[in-house]
Amino acid sequence: MEKWMTIGIGASMGAFLALVLLAVVAFACSRTVISWVVGRFTKRLMNDRYPENIWEIVSALTKISPAKVLENSLRASEGIAIERPFGSPRKFLNYDGLVFSPAQLAVLPAHEDAQVDTQLTIGPMAKKPLTLQIPLLSGGLGYGVGVSEKAKIAIAKGTAAVGTVTNTGEGGFLPEERENAKYLIYQYHSATWSKSPEILRQADAIEIRMGQGATAGAATFIPRWELKGKASQIMELPDVEYAVIPSKHKEVQQPQDLRKLVDQLRSLTEGVPIGVKMCASAKMEADLEVAISAGVDFISLDGGQAGYKGNAPILQDDVGLPTIYAVTRAVRYLQQRKVKDKITLLSGGGYATPGECLKAMALGVDGVYFGTALLWAMTHDQVIKAVPWEPPTQLLFYSGRFQKEFNVQEGAKYLENFFRSFIDEMRIATLALGKTSFRQVSIEDLAALDSMTSKVTRIPLACYPRVHRSR
Repeated sequence: MEKWMTIGIGASMGAFLALVLLAVVAFACSRTVISWVVGRFTKRLMNDRYPENIWEIVSALTKISPAKVLENSLRASEGIAIERPFGSPRKFLNYDGLVFSPAQLAVLPAHEDAQVDTQLTIGPMAKKPLTLQIPLLSGGLGYGVGVSEKAKIAIAKGTAAVGTVTNTGEGGFLPEERENAKYLIYQYHSATWSKSPEILRQADAIEIRMGQGATAGAATFIPRWELKGKASQIMELPDVEYAVIPSKHKEVQQPQDLRKLVDQLRSLTEGVPIGVKMCASAKMEADLEVAISAGVDFISLDGGQAGYKGNAPILQDDVGLPTIYAVTRAVRYLQQRKVKDKITLLSGGGYATPGECLKAMALGVDGVYFGTALLWAMTHDQVIKAVPWEPPTQLLFYSGRFQKEFNVQEGAKYLENFFRSFIDEMRIATLALGKTSFRQVSIEDLAALDSMTSKVTRIPLACYPRVHRSR
């Protein structure tokens, strides 16, 4: 018995040593092979003329970014305007050039247990003002033309859990969204679908969409194949190649027509807040004046960083003003016209952190709405159902390959956590400024880090002393 055990152990050791030897030989060979390959590649790299050198790609990509090279390849492939999701990758001037000035001695911080007022009232002068528990909102994400039924229901549930509002966007009216939402803004778009009095009367506020940051006022064409199924039925689409969202409302053919539409919607809904959504232009004050003259209760202002399901990059990159320009100019004009306390100002376009939201409110914004950041928060770890072979949007888009696999309850909970986390951070910062309400945070609490941000916002540079004013 011992003899056979000795033989077995010897054989095992022999096999083990053979494997070790084989591994050593393989490693040595691999090092030799790798060294030879790297050597040959380096020699060619260092000696080939530029027209024959692979480094030409690296050199070219320092002049034109890989993203632009890829998009130009898509243009070469398709021959028509390409569609990019989520808005512009351009680095616009943003809120990073502002910091808060903390309370310490000259101004004392608020007590850590103090309650912070987070409420927002949309349309304070309306017959039926809309009061939300938090000043963070879901922007317009359209059913069918953008996201799926499951995504819309998750957004409705998530916003309801924190006492804020969801927005129908430009898509078809989804009854399940109304059933699960605590508050609903109906986006009165320029298309023909879902605009019956029965639908409009279900809204807690109505937003007349004239334009938005990622598309300006351009028309949108959605291929019919992307809308097949329930969305097509809800939208009652004719048998055409494209569903069209026109560039203009048939009721607003000239600026003064907006007043008629506002009055009509206000009468139909018996006094809910009626607002207008627009993108920021260089002639923004003229646009704001039309809205003020029309008697709107709120203005939703989209900056250039706003996202969209997918549209021409030229509209995202080269049309419209960045958000921080839009905010400062809009607040200034509303104050000049003495309507800042009467008309609620909502801002969207690239918001992704609690600090950005609170800075916007310090500049005079009443509420902030999300699009892209909200979608990323909802998917959270559900993205593993799509990646690495498909983008996460395939879970959320109406025509997405994996939209049926999106878990509504998980998405709603993630969205609820997203909002609660934002509000908690904003509450902490507000107390650190010595305030007990988001509405108390003002430009006096801000300092600018660079001359351009200071010039745009008219907030003094942090490198100069600030005259203290007792509060």
